[in-house]
Amino acid sequence: MFMAKCEICNKKSEVGRTSRHRRGVASKKFLHKATKKKKVFKPNLQKITYYEAGKQVTKILCSSCIRRLKKDTSTQELITGKKPTSQSASA
Repeated sequence: MFMAKCEICNKKSEVGRTSRHRRGVASKKFLHKATKKKKVFKPNLQKITYYEAGKQVTKILCSSCIRRLKKDTSTQELITGKKPTSQSASA
């Protein structure tokens, strides 16, 4: 079975437990008992296309890795989808 995960940090779905506090039953037993259920915590994965070493690359990345790439000044214009141009020719 194929499981989606981030191609940079390998973040993927995790199984955890949630708890919800409810009112007690009529006989006042387990008044503050928290019921626990299984829950799947999924990362915010998105398909992104950018240029890497002059080639167009499509990867599945989590939102934190996309933010990290956008903050990096060397790849800032690469994320926008515009083909990189050499700035030395225009000077």
